Amino acid sequence: MTVPATTRLSRTFEDRSDALSHFFTRAGEAPRLLAFDDAVGCPLDQALAAVEWTQAAGILNDDDLMHAAWIRPDAAAAVVERRDGERRLFAYFGPRMDQPYADLAESELLYDGPGVRAYAFADRAQAIAHFLRATQGVGALLSLLGRRAPELRHVRRWLRELFAGPSGDTHPSTLLMAGWFATAGAGCLFLPTQAGDPYCYREVGIDS
Repeated sequence: MTVPATTRLSRTFEDRSDALSHFFTRAGEAPRLLAFDDAVGCPLDQALAAVEWTQAAGILNDDDLMHAAWIRPDAAAAVVERRDGERRLFAYFGPRMDQPYADLAESELLYDGPGVRAYAFADRAQAIAHFLRATQGVGALLSLLGRRAPELRHVRRWLRELFAGPSGDTHPSTLLMAGWFATAGAGCLFLPTQAGDPYCYREVGIDS
């Protein structure tokens, strides 16, 4: 997707509360993802590659709503909301495992492919609970404190733009603490790269 000319904003904060306050002010009512463990964050080094692969393979769709995500160099998992005709379902996608880590009696098998297995749940809480059991939550992102989860198309579009442009930092952090994603822009708050470094908020948007 071609992105029009963009505006960029970058700010650093020494104090965690100031950084979060700025993030939520900028986010407004936009859909957002928050780190399950905000001391660890979510490493985005492999995020774009994982999102592009799942879309190319037909596993995730552009209009899926992202309720949870967990990305590692060798594995990834997600919970997305999608429509199946008149039915709304919450689908968990994750790596295939020889031994099940939860009772899947309240789910249905949605996808079974090379390295990936997906289950559909009627209830968001059940899908998120399954996701947390499978990933333990460390390094995961959850859609919280918003009226709607972010659309995959906006997450993919703006993360690509965010990392394609100059960050202004010599060694920019990729540990996402929180991010909001909307049609006209997105903003991400990153954890310090190492002790003593500041929190960094970076925002991109359509240049109106």
